[in-house]
Amino acid sequence: MSPNTPPESPAGRARVGYLGPEGTFSEEALLAGAEPGAVEPIPLGTIYETVTALRDGRVGWAIVPIENSLEGSVTVTLDLLAGEPWDVRIVGETLLGVRHCLVAAEQVALEEIATVLTHPQVPGQCERFLRAELPGVAVLPASSTAEAVRTVVREGRREQAALGTLLAAEIYGGALIRAGVEDRGDNETRFVWLAREADSSVPAPLREIGGGELKTSLVFWGSGASRPGWLVRCLDEFARRDINLTKIESRPRRERLGSYMFFVDLAGEPSEEPVGEAIAGVARMCEELRVLGYYRGAPFARPTAA
Repeated sequence: MSPNTPPESPAGRARVGYLGPEGTFSEEALLAGAEPGAVEPIPLGTIYETVTALRDGRVGWAIVPIENSLEGSVTVTLDLLAGEPWDVRIVGETLLGVRHCLVAAEQVALEEIATVLTHPQVPGQCERFLRAELPGVAVLPASSTAEAVRTVVREGRREQAALGTLLAAEIYGGALIRAGVEDRGDNETRFVWLAREADSSVPAPLREIGGGELKTSLVFWGSGASRPGWLVRCLDEFARRDINLTKIESRPRRERLGSYMFFVDLAGEPSEEPVGEAIAGVARMCEELRVLGYYRGAPFARPTAA
């Protein structure tokens, strides 16, 4: 295998890492976005392990959640993309309609439940249900929604339930207590497909869905951020060229209080003259600017089966 050829399974399918175990929203997003029959899903324990498996060549691509329409960004993903070593690129995205279910080891009444396990991103998406139907219940973190369901079914405690997918309940033999407990029916999560920098020119095994605009994702920071108007001047490089920013967010750089990095998604790609000029203009004002990837955005969410 050449160093620029992503690994494949013996059956010739592309190995794609995702946050496992089987039955997570990440797996649903992978299967919704991939060309049918073209991938071998590889479940991994955490988002960090998923990106690490990509970096060390155990998988050819990875899919990770990056933001939710109710809870905002998945900060561990942003920090991994901006961290060192800088050797992965965003090469695609998938939007997934998210429907949460309350699952237990067996049929129980809501008033019997004392503890709910789930991924830390989920409780804020189901806040009204938890507050109205399960007041006072302890919500404990799990590495994924599917792991929460698997743990609840394995331990078999009547007072314990999980927030997860219907798919996970079916896989692990859980009892569906309540479906559709998310606060909004239009709840969506955006997932990004990642490739190693050396393989980023190899087409990802994504299905052709059409309609999505070209997008570029950046992260930048600089010592000038402490001066008045620095961020405005950076953003003006895009505004005066009529480049639409679809997202802007700051994250701590984990160095000192008040030290931030800025994530930006914009319409277009660096090969387009206005976009390339704007990126170069921002870079001149920054200590560091990285193009995290350019890719075709997903035009709509694909609903889950749950």
